[in-house]
Amino acid sequence: MLKKNDYIIALLFAFAMIGAYSIYQPFLLSMVVALLLTMATANIQHNMSIRIDSEQLSAIILTVLLFIILFVPIIYIATIGVQAVVSFDVQIVTKITSKIIELTKESPFMHKWAVEYLDNEQIIETIKTSMDTITQAGTQGVSFIKNVFFVIVFYYILNRYADKLFALLTSFLPMNDEEGNKILKEISSTMEIVFYSIIVTAIFEGLLFGIVISFFGYNGLLFGMIYGFASLIPFIGGTIVWLPLSLHLWVNTSANSALILAIYSIVIISIVADTFIKPMIIRYIKDDILHSSARINELIIFFSILAGMSSYGFWGMILGPAITSFLIAISKIYIELYGKETL
Repeated sequence: MLKKNDYIIALLFAFAMIGAYSIYQPFLLSMVVALLLTMATANIQHNMSIRIDSEQLSAIILTVLLFIILFVPIIYIATIGVQAVVSFDVQIVTKITSKIIELTKESPFMHKWAVEYLDNEQIIETIKTSMDTITQAGTQGVSFIKNVFFVIVFYYILNRYADKLFALLTSFLPMNDEEGNKILKEISSTMEIVFYSIIVTAIFEGLLFGIVISFFGYNGLLFGMIYGFASLIPFIGGTIVWLPLSLHLWVNTSANSALILAIYSIVIISIVADTFIKPMIIRYIKDDILHSSARINELIIFFSILAGMSSYGFWGMILGPAITSFLIAISKIYIELYGKETL
């Protein structure tokens, strides 16, 4: 039975949490993202700190690597990419639609469809609206850079005191230490696979696309980064990059160049790299480097990324898989610990 002092402590704790929320609310998203990234890299941070015998140095190294891998491309796209998109000549749309309508003249059905749906004015208006949105997003770049900065700062702090952090989280869970550690380990292992799946997909496929697109005179670094992030979107990710560029090549260069880019993107990247090579790389990292025992379906990762980005924007790429992995982990632990008792 709870004593009077227990109620007072609980009430004070609730007030403390409300006060903390009111103070740290502007940084809450950055803290959560940093915490999830810390859990995703906890295994490698632990192994690195043992090898170099310094938790502080390992935290610095991981923070620098995270900044280079994740946030340098984001900052580059947010600056150079926005300028490139805004300066896009919308009149190119007229050339593309005219060519498509011309090619479909021999097929009455296709020609009717092209004339009906390829409305230049409507397409150009849509593009202008999208460009206005991108421009507005660019003007809010200071806020985004601020969030990136605080994610980096909190990530370093959390890595520096990772052991104490996980011990604190375990102590807050309403269960014994063994059960609490099991939940945190399951979540951390699942987040680890999600994190490295994102990294491998973005870097590997972005590199493949960036190399080939540079041969056609485009900015390989910029479009490689854009393709890398777009490839994380299930099913249609890469298509939203290579299809417009293929059409642009078709109008400004030649049909053969457009066909080469389309075939390369579909066969080499989407089929060979994405379907066969990428899973082998992820499996090698998970089993041989990280020695992780976590099991999560790749489709679940993709859908969680899509759902997260739909709800939270860019940061949903991390929050979506995190929430999904937490649900999977807590469900597995609950069934294992209490399932038999409820049947």
